[in-house]
Amino acid sequence: MQIREPEPESSQLQVVGVVTFYIVAALVMIIINKAVLNNTPDLPFTLLFIQCLIAVLLLRVLSWVNTTSLRRVNPIDWETPKIHRGVMVNLFPYFAVGISGLAFNTLCLTNVDASFFQIARGLALPFTVAVSAAHSYVRPRLQVVVAAFIVTCGFFIGTALSFVRRTPSLSQESATALFYGSMSSLLLAVHAVLKKSALGHVGNSVITLSYFGNIVSTALLLACMILHGEIGVLCNRFQDLNMDWTPFLVGSAVTGFFGFLLGIANSLSVKVTSPVTHMFSSAAKGVIQTILGVCIFSDVITLSRFYSIAIIIGGTVYYTYIQTSKPKQPFPKNDLEKQNDLEKQTV
Repeated sequence: MQIREPEPESSQLQVVGVVTFYIVAALVMIIINKAVLNNTPDLPFTLLFIQCLIAVLLLRVLSWVNTTSLRRVNPIDWETPKIHRGVMVNLFPYFAVGISGLAFNTLCLTNVDASFFQIARGLALPFTVAVSAAHSYVRPRLQVVVAAFIVTCGFFIGTALSFVRRTPSLSQESATALFYGSMSSLLLAVHAVLKKSALGHVGNSVITLSYFGNIVSTALLLACMILHGEIGVLCNRFQDLNMDWTPFLVGSAVTGFFGFLLGIANSLSVKVTSPVTHMFSSAAKGVIQTILGVCIFSDVITLSRFYSIAIIIGGTVYYTYIQTSKPKQPFPKNDLEKQNDLEKQTV
């Protein structure tokens, strides 16, 4: 992907537009995904398969638009790349880790409500700090460790009550769901660290990497559908004359489209806003997501949940603040991209 050169300074209207775009796209993805999974909890990999397939098709449409007169108003200058076997072999570990993290992420969302999902995925920042330090052999700064510790405390405050005192309102907060959330956080942390080398194989093009990733994901998810028994589930549902496919098909189409938009929003956010602005928008998304979970799905917000979400968001924002307020040093573009990707995954 080649994002055309930005203006010397983004206007407030551009910043507000991109931040709003990002928040809306991310919230639609989570809320509609949860609604679809509530309706068809036995088809999580089928949902992901359709979303990835839609993303591939829309990226092809984006490439086609750049061959028409609409190219002048399209902010993304990108052409469909050729698939080279050597490149795909080199990228396969990155794709495998990414799709595994996405699968655990979806399984976690299937088993918990929308508000608790943020807590179950709360270890993304601590895991990323730890994985990054292990990968680079560089000890993180004390302030970074403090930020990761704050987020970890928020995670345990929100989950401890599920095992100390089980109540009907907390019945969904199972050990399995927390395992899914923790594995998702760990795998996405590894995914963020691997992205630097992965970008090197595609000329530092974020959208090209996304395009190849979605192609590989459709193949891997098809295998997951078979192993998870979802082909049989689909056959049984097709034979059920009372089955209403509208929620699943419409939800899959909408989330596939907004998943594509979210990828564009992430790229535009790097272009137009600062990491601090992006993280504050992510924090705002977390708060709105919690409110919508209560309003739409009747999620239960206990006092421990409230404290947990507040601490996780606060620790993540503090991490972003200390990362962006430290003395500026020249570093490769890839490192900045990796930092931005890390920040986008932590709330």
